[in-house]
Amino acid sequence: MRVTTFGDERAETFRSEIRSWLNGAVPDRWRHEREQLSPPQVREIQQHWDVLLHESGYAGLAWPIEYGGRGMGAVEELIYYEESARANAPEGFGRIGRVLAGPTIIARGTAGQRAKYLPPILDGSEIWCQGFSEPGAGSDLAAVATAARRADGGYLVTGQKVWTSFAQYAKRCLMLVRTSDGPRHHNLTFLLLDMDQPGIDVRPIRQISGDEEFSEVFLDSAFVADEDRVDAEGEGWAVAMTVLANERGTTEAGTRLVEITSEVDTLLACCARRGRYREQAERLRGRQDLLRWHVLRSTEEKASGADWFRSGSTLKVIWSELLQQCARLGVEADCARHRGYWRYRYLDSRGASIYSGTNEIQRNIIADRVLRLPR
Repeated sequence: MRVTTFGDERAETFRSEIRSWLNGAVPDRWRHEREQLSPPQVREIQQHWDVLLHESGYAGLAWPIEYGGRGMGAVEELIYYEESARANAPEGFGRIGRVLAGPTIIARGTAGQRAKYLPPILDGSEIWCQGFSEPGAGSDLAAVATAARRADGGYLVTGQKVWTSFAQYAKRCLMLVRTSDGPRHHNLTFLLLDMDQPGIDVRPIRQISGDEEFSEVFLDSAFVADEDRVDAEGEGWAVAMTVLANERGTTEAGTRLVEITSEVDTLLACCARRGRYREQAERLRGRQDLLRWHVLRSTEEKASGADWFRSGSTLKVIWSELLQQCARLGVEADCARHRGYWRYRYLDSRGASIYSGTNEIQRNIIADRVLRLPR
C-alpha cells in the first residue's frame, strides 16, 4: 500500500477537504469568545465536538476501517491537526479514548474488546481515563503498588491512583496493576476497568488554576473480568509501553500543536503594538514552526514504518516548555483584554512539563537512547 507523504496529491486533496469542513464546523462562540469561556462551557463545546467529528466521519482517521475509522495514516491525521490549528478548532473531550485507549486496544486487545470499546470511544459517548501514576510511583511507573488479586471470573483491584485526568467524567480506565511479587516489569498486568461500580472513590484535586481536571482514585476490591485483561497476566509493562508511545508520540504532539498555534495567535494580537513583547511573540512563532517541522518529520518516519519512537521524548520536551513560555509572556505583556486568560493559562501550564512523563525523565531518555551518552 502506498504511504501518503506531505505535499503529494492525496495529502493535498485531504487537506482541502478538511479545511473546507472546518471552516463551516467550528462554532462561532469558540472562534470569538474562547478566552472568556468558563471550564464547564469549554467542556460542553469539546463534548459536542466529539459528536460532530464522529457524525462527519473525522473521528479515528488513522484507525482501520474495520474498527470504524477512515483507514488513513499518520500523515492525514497530522494534516487534520494542522488544519484544526489554522481554524482554531476545539479539541475533543474524549482525547484519552481516541489517542491512548483506542489505539492500544486495536494493537493489543482481543476481538471482543475491540467490538465492545471502540464504537463508544469514536462516537464520544464513553470517556476514558488513565490509571498509571500513584503517590509512590510517578516517574518510576514500574513501582506501582495497586494490586489485583484473583477472584472468580476476574480480579479484585485495591489501591490508589493519582493525577488521573478526567476520572470524574470517565466510564472506563486504562489500569496498570501489580499481580505478583515476581521480577520487576514482569509482575504487572493491564486491565480495562469499569469506573461505574462499587469500590471506586474518585476525589477531584483542586489545582492552582482553580480547575479540577485531575483526581485521586481509591479502589477497594473493584472488579475487573478476565475478558477485560489486555494481553496475558504479567505482560502489563509491554502494554503500558504501547500506551506511552501514543501519549508521547506524533498524535499527542499534533494536538498540542493545535493548542500552541492558538496561544501564539492570541499572543501576537496582544503584543501587536508592544515593542519588545512583539519581538518575543514573533520568536515564539518561530519556535512553533520548529515544533511543526519536528512533528512533520516524525510523522513521516512513523508512516513509513521507520523507528520514530525516539522522537517522542524530544517532542514532549519541546511542546510542554513552549506552552509554558507562551503563558509566561502573556502574563508579562499584561494585555487588558486577555489578562484573566493569561493568568489562568500560566497557572494551568505549570503541569505541562510533568504530565506525560516529566521533562527530566525525557532528557534522560534522550541522553541514553538518542545521544548514547555514557552513564
